[in-house]
Amino acid sequence: MLNLTMEWLMVAFVALLLASQVHSEEILYEHLISQIQACPKECHCPPSFPNAVYCDNKGLKRIPDIPPYTWYLYLQNNLIDVLSADALRNATQLRWINLNRNKITSEGLEADALKAMSNLVHLYIEDNLLTSIPSPLPAKLEQLRLSRNRISKIPPGVFSGMDHLTLLDLQGNKLQDEAVTEVSLKGLNNLIQINLAKNQLNTMPLGLPPTTTQIFLDSNNIEKIPAEYFKGLPKVMSLRLNHNKLANGGIPKNVFNLSSILDLQLSHNQITEIPVISSGLEHLHLDHNKIKSVNSSDICPPGALDDYFDEKGPRLRYLRLDGNEIKPPIPRELMMCFRLLRAIVI
Repeated sequence: MLNLTMEWLMVAFVALLLASQVHSEEILYEHLISQIQACPKECHCPPSFPNAVYCDNKGLKRIPDIPPYTWYLYLQNNLIDVLSADALRNATQLRWINLNRNKITSEGLEADALKAMSNLVHLYIEDNLLTSIPSPLPAKLEQLRLSRNRISKIPPGVFSGMDHLTLLDLQGNKLQDEAVTEVSLKGLNNLIQINLAKNQLNTMPLGLPPTTTQIFLDSNNIEKIPAEYFKGLPKVMSLRLNHNKLANGGIPKNVFNLSSILDLQLSHNQITEIPVISSGLEHLHLDHNKIKSVNSSDICPPGALDDYFDEKGPRLRYLRLDGNEIKPPIPRELMMCFRLLRAIVI
């Protein structure tokens, strides 16, 4: 009896200490006591971080009852195969849930399992067995990470009303061209980053919103880029097309001459000539292609050699050309053109 009393006194003492440290907007004193007492026996609830519940690496086959004032829930590296609507019925304040490396299937993810999480902003279900993007999704979601599943379908309307979603990671799935369309991506009005690397795409994805700044398409089977593809994407800053099947015949002359782009990666393709780039580009990766020579008149933006001290000159700082058929030395005109160049790999 004495030991039990001492245990409760310790809980109360810790709670009192934390109550003075925790901001009133984060968790109230009575909620703090409730959170500590309701911590599942399978999990760890650190008193110094009362909004977090750690249930990772426990060999769990089901989700335990989660305390109601949990904001951050870590369930990665378990054996969970079902996410039921009842599993998280009390955890309505969740902001962040990590379900990576489990065995969740699309059939095991009940239709309303995520709907009740009205405050969720980060959802991680990477390295599972999903075949379709979950639906419906929480409306406040900002980051959706579903890489390395078996997703081949994007249900129409799944992103409807998802105005807060800025990051969509679908790399390492089984998406083909017919799955990634303007219809399937409709609703991503504020998307910033999309990762479609390591899928089964043969063409550039359609329907990306004009807010997109980062596009990752590595390790697909893309052979060509439509001439007007970036016309509706005025904010693209980073474009990765490494490990595709691009050749110069599939790259229109000025398709990469974009004022917004800073980072262009075209490694491991079949390119034989350096494409036209914009003066604002800072990083260019062209390694492991079939380029035989570097002609400074082709790569250097017009007028760049006219005034050596022009602050508006080319901004290129990093250039990779290794793994091609280029032989030294590097043309002097190339160095004169790109005066900010800090590293060149050849």
